Amino acid sequence: MAFTIGILGLPNVGKSTLLNALSHAGAEASNYPFCTIECNRGVVEVPDDRLKRLAELLDPEEVIPSTITYVDIAGLVEGASRGEGLGNKFLHHVREATILAHVLRCFEDPDVSHLLGDVDPVRDAGVVDTELFLSDLERIDSWISKEKVRSRALKKGERGDFDFLQSVREKIAAGEKISRDDISARNLEIFDRLQLLTSKPVIYVLNSGEEDDTGECGEAVSQFGEERAISISARLERELSELPEEDRVEFMKEMGISGEARDRFVGKCHELLGMIRYYTSANRKLQAWSIPAGTAAPAAAGRIHTDMEKGFIRARVMGYGDLVEYGTEAEVQHHGHLRTEGHEYVIRDGDVVEFMFNR
Repeated sequence: MAFTIGILGLPNVGKSTLLNALSHAGAEASNYPFCTIECNRGVVEVPDDRLKRLAELLDPEEVIPSTITYVDIAGLVEGASRGEGLGNKFLHHVREATILAHVLRCFEDPDVSHLLGDVDPVRDAGVVDTELFLSDLERIDSWISKEKVRSRALKKGERGDFDFLQSVREKIAAGEKISRDDISARNLEIFDRLQLLTSKPVIYVLNSGEEDDTGECGEAVSQFGEERAISISARLERELSELPEEDRVEFMKEMGISGEARDRFVGKCHELLGMIRYYTSANRKLQAWSIPAGTAAPAAAGRIHTDMEKGFIRARVMGYGDLVEYGTEAEVQHHGHLRTEGHEYVIRDGDVVEFMFNR
């Protein structure tokens, strides 16, 4: 699965500044509403110390990290679903996102206007959530209109898709978020194609100053939960990202910053999605892959190429820890930790895998 993060929020909350800090995308970030008038994208490597260590041990000719695509759209405003502002025009860009990053402003700055007049991240989150629900409702109504025409030629007991869409509409209209886990196997395909924004996992990015001098970040974390919220000074992180590595390390040391927000943010997203990372080593190429925890070996192979899943035979697997401990694949095998696994094997975080399949 492609790992895409959709960045959204009100205007002037720091979305483009955050994008630049995370990905060096060069998006314009200025103090006026709708500074972003088109979709901005940035593709970055997932920070991965294990991949670096594996490259040292396996000495491949090519090393390919897992990547993330960030998508930043124009700010949403109250009434966006009725055509106010620009953000609603760009929501289709984030419908395919794996996860939504909702940027909320927690800092006071007289030089940066706030669309609603004052800083209140919990209120702002409610405004944007309402617009997402209304956008989803509009999308479902469009689908229902098309399905109604098709269902006229079917008997009552054969109108499953139409009935399902109607049930989804009722829940969305009532402000109820629908989890994919609650959808029956029969309806999963059509539900996935709907790409409901309100059903996507959300991480709340609390954009603070260098310090949370308003106290709003702490209150927002309490509201959204620590597992779904992260506090970042987008401006500080952007400035850090523009420094040479040696200067950046020294500055972080002086400021008492233990790690870059980029690493914490990606880690938080992986945790919220239940993602793990495994590695393939074949044909002198080492590559990292991000997949949902619980993925069986054939499906993990299909992440590389669908033919590999269809023709899956077995997988040769060794753990990252074993390879680090013993130093080489031959020594891992000598100590009995190189395993051959079949169709039922579930990939573990840190596995180093070579897939065998019929071509």
